Amino acid sequence: TKKTMGRSGTGLGLAIVWGTVKDHNGYIDVQTEAGEVTTFTLYFPVTREEMILPQQKETMERYMGKGESVLVVDDIAEQRDVAARLLTKLGYNVRVVSSGEEAVEYLKQNKVDILVLDMIMAPGIDGLGTYERVHVINPKQKAILVSGFSETERAKKAQKLGAGAYVKKPYIMEKIGAAIRDELDRK
Repeated sequence: TKKTMGRSGTGLGLAIVWGTVKDHNGYIDVQTEAGEVTTFTLYFPVTREEMILPQQKETMERYMGKGESVLVVDDIAEQRDVAARLLTKLGYNVRVVSSGEEAVEYLKQNKVDILVLDMIMAPGIDGLGTYERVHVINPKQKAILVSGFSETERAKKAQKLGAGAYVKKPYIMEKIGAAIRDELDRK
């Protein structure tokens, strides 16, 4: 990509690509010369095995919402938009905020059935800091944790406080839907 001065991205692109490549047992080859274009080549293992389908495919009803309220907390507008559209399609009543601080303020005045909480947000408080503050307001607040990175110790600390599943981005309807449904149905 070509960047314009003062208009760079979040710096997460290559980290997300690396995580995906690593998850699929691949590797990245980088070729660059000073002042020239940098080329990234991604390699993935080939399989000749037949794909084994699950005996019982999950139906959409398994992870559909029933009008429950969801608060999506993410500092990246595109991620909030993707999550909101996906969860609305699944039948949830979705609200979005762009920071942990906004989430805490929102939850002081409003109740939601579940949070979809990004673990890495900047500037401001991250997912763990947000969940710790939310936990003070409502110790029974249900939440699932999301991130484009591998699960961290901070995510595990949030889970010890009561947060549910950790879902790795990018969002996949079945995964996010099942995680939310499981957490909502958990007693």
